[in-house]
Amino acid sequence: MNTNSNSYTIIYASVMVVIVAFLLAFVSSSLKETQNKNVELDTKKQILSALKVDNVKDAEAEYNKYVKADMLMQADGSLVEYTDKFVTAYEKEAKENQRLHVFVAEVDGQTKYVFPVYGAGLWGAIWGYVALDGDKDTVYGVYFSHASETPGLGAEITSAKFKGQFPGRKTVKDGEVALEVVKNGKVVDAAYQVDGISGGTITSMGVKDMLHNCLGEYKAFLTSKQNEEE
Repeated sequence: MNTNSNSYTIIYASVMVVIVAFLLAFVSSSLKETQNKNVELDTKKQILSALKVDNVKDAEAEYNKYVKADMLMQADGSLVEYTDKFVTAYEKEAKENQRLHVFVAEVDGQTKYVFPVYGAGLWGAIWGYVALDGDKDTVYGVYFSHASETPGLGAEITSAKFKGQFPGRKTVKDGEVALEVVKNGKVVDAAYQVDGISGGTITSMGVKDMLHNCLGEYKAFLTSKQNEEE
């Protein structure tokens, strides 16, 4: 075959494309399980962070130590245990699969409930977890993260200063979720409100909407008088 011909060049290029595509598919398939496990462990670290368990070396062990059950809320507010594969995409779980997860944890002998929250900031997705005390009303801790918010501004929702405002705040008032973020310096009800990020108003309001929308889905559980799993 004439190696200088156009047909040879086309055939050679086509063969190389097929080989490279095969190798990429093989590598991707080989690493998929590891990648999925890493995402799972990162999600568990985020849940632990909402429970104020940070800098963990063995996320699996610490998660199993503190989180006693992954539950699903029913229409009447009761909880049933979720026994399927651990999931990480809770927005999809809620919107597509109609499943609302509640993680039941125990910290220093006290029951905590952890709720996934998700929404939109200025430039992209924001998400996190909110841990409540056993009264299903008092915030114990929170974790927030983002995909692409501005460093020094909206990205400050991940800072200890911002998250540190939440513990002790109340969640439900007159049967509705009242926990919220307000414009920086505009807190009028310290029992339910926290200051937003100065210069990051849109992201702050994204967190506000995220809390109202996501925690609002759990209203039947949050307002129920009896802890079903106790």
